Amino acid sequence: MGLIAANLFITLDGVYQAPGGREEDPEGSFAFGGWQAPVSDDESGAAIAAGIEQMDALLLGRKTYDIFASYWPHQSGDIADTLNRIPKFVVSGSLTDPAWAGTTVLRDAAAVGRLRDEYQQVHMFGSGVLIRSLLEAEVLDRLHLWLYPVTLGQGKRLFDAGTIPATFRLAEPARSYPKGAVSLVYERVGGVETAEMGAG
Repeated sequence: MGLIAANLFITLDGVYQAPGGREEDPEGSFAFGGWQAPVSDDESGAAIAAGIEQMDALLLGRKTYDIFASYWPHQSGDIADTLNRIPKFVVSGSLTDPAWAGTTVLRDAAAVGRLRDEYQQVHMFGSGVLIRSLLEAEVLDRLHLWLYPVTLGQGKRLFDAGTIPATFRLAEPARSYPKGAVSLVYERVGGVETAEMGAG
């Protein structure tokens, strides 16, 4: 059985909006598009690229799909070649004619689970709304957070009001990079338990 993994570039205050460029996602008059590049380095870039090479399918939410589909088909090189070659899936209730070659539309998050039977490494990027939906539907196997040493004070946040209560475990050792980014890979293990902290 395959694995469905979400990869998210995120700030210390939980913002994932427009890490790659000023025009990537200006929704809500977001002023900090392109925040990721100044705190990136060769080592973290190589690790991200290595993860992309392992993928045999790409899964995206509709907004992230539109961003990717407007950019990657016009690029070349290792990452672009992989993304353009592998099957792509977008979860959308309204998209009928996807422009990016090799794209299949899935109508809801529950349909994502069947991808485990067809592919070994299904990876997502961005798509915070879809991540929350997949967690709720219990079809997300891993949450890979690339945490960067930046706070923005505005923008789309991964976990906000309405997030389902859940507990996670660290599935791989945390890894840090020269400019302060940290790679954290989590697996969900269940709901939230509570207890009193002991005096000892």
